[in-house]
Amino acid sequence: MALASENELERHGMLTLCLPSLSEQDPLFNKKKRLSDVKGLSFEFQIKVPSPPEELWQMLNQMIWAARIVHLNEIELYFAEDDNSGPFSPRNELESLGTVLQIVKSSILNAKTERLQVLKFLLDQTEDIFNAVGAGNIVEMISNKFNSSAEDSLLKWGRTHGVETKLRIAYFEGAGRGAVAIEDLSIGDTALEIPKSLIISEDVLHESDMNEVFKELDGISADTMMLLWSMRERHNSESRFRFYFEALPEEFHTGLSFGIDALTTLEGTLLFEELLQAKEHLRQQYDELCHTLFSNHPKIFQPELYSWEQFLWACELWYSNGMKVILSDGKLKTCLVPIAGLLNHSICPHIIHYGRVDSATKSLKFPLSRPCKKGEQCYLSYGSFPGSHFVTFYGFLPKGDNPYDVIPLDIEAPHAEDTHSASDWTTHMVRGTWLSKSKEPPSCGLPSPLLYHLRSIIEYDGNQLPPSPSRRVEIERAVIETIISIFKPMMESLSHTDDFDREISNWDVKLALDYKDLQRKIISSVLASSTIALQMLS
Repeated sequence: MALASENELERHGMLTLCLPSLSEQDPLFNKKKRLSDVKGLSFEFQIKVPSPPEELWQMLNQMIWAARIVHLNEIELYFAEDDNSGPFSPRNELESLGTVLQIVKSSILNAKTERLQVLKFLLDQTEDIFNAVGAGNIVEMISNKFNSSAEDSLLKWGRTHGVETKLRIAYFEGAGRGAVAIEDLSIGDTALEIPKSLIISEDVLHESDMNEVFKELDGISADTMMLLWSMRERHNSESRFRFYFEALPEEFHTGLSFGIDALTTLEGTLLFEELLQAKEHLRQQYDELCHTLFSNHPKIFQPELYSWEQFLWACELWYSNGMKVILSDGKLKTCLVPIAGLLNHSICPHIIHYGRVDSATKSLKFPLSRPCKKGEQCYLSYGSFPGSHFVTFYGFLPKGDNPYDVIPLDIEAPHAEDTHSASDWTTHMVRGTWLSKSKEPPSCGLPSPLLYHLRSIIEYDGNQLPPSPSRRVEIERAVIETIISIFKPMMESLSHTDDFDREISNWDVKLALDYKDLQRKIISSVLASSTIALQMLS
């Protein structure tokens, strides 16, 4: 049916607001479409003008629900139950509210009186929800007075070269350096703006005498070249980035620097194997590369600047401070962004989108996705990663419930034609069942895609007829028993007493113990939910 024109709708007292529809280019399109169809959601909303507040509130809820589906990522979608309309995660909520807010604001520009009242109501309510998201995700951190000449010099250097900021640097207990707002900041305000000339990318290689050497080497990646450049530039007193390097720590406390005790603590976890492989890979890369360069180009690659410790420092610098940025040439590159690297991560960040150099201002802007009050710590999103990733590459575990803390499962699938139609996932996982909003039977907090998948494996016996009620109960019991059989050994491997006193242990052992506690908590919740589900089937 053809849609009414805007003039027609206006004559009949109707306001039309359109969300971005689902993109068929999205790899998750089919799953998102199924979820939106189940909820009966549209991406175009026609609102009567005027409308009572309760109807407007209901319409706003539907708009937010639809926007949430558009912005779901793979993990959020995996755990999104058909009867759950969200919120699915702080990240998803901020993205969704931002989309709705943008559409409402753009409609206000040319709106007439009655329409303006409706749009103003929607705008105020959306901003209230934004504030509630922030209030519900406050992480209290104690700010210490900050008197560091290195950071002072870095900020002065930045401002001299065009940096504009509404933040100041502070130290926070348990988190190190961070940034706080020096004034009240609203959604869309730019908290920090870094000129392109201060962004450290592979372009700096063209200014270096290393460039000619790199041209002779086959198969060396841009990332590796930047590691080698950073190792020497760190000690270059005449570097134009000297103030940046002087403000960096002497040591990065990431999982890549874990000692034997910390690694021993992690035995029985997936992170243990991941760290061993990562450390082995870096050591192999160093051995294959640096000794050749020392021998062939001793004047450029001086051995004292290229020790294993220096190489590991450079790796940790780029892993923990590197940002993916689309530069003026349209290419996506990993870069170091002075000053911006001082901002801390949060599950509910103020800044989400910051990855493209503005073509007009030739600068990288960091706009706010939610308000930040004066004196409040301003958080940046490092990405939607599990705790293992943050431990390995950043050296911390996010505070609060991280919805991306999942345990992946390797479960053999039956033939595609025999799988249940509702289980179209090829990978499966669990997370803490306390995050689930569906704690009642049959799921009891366990992810539906996993339950569907296990049913399809257990149910398949060559019989195309639907199972009898008694057989259905047997299948459900077998599904839950399978989950218990997977996670009970995991829990047993983590249950031995740790021999380390947390209070007097080194930073790496403390972090390893915290990660191990998190894994225990997730697995314990899965086993508890499974036990409850099994009892209900008895």
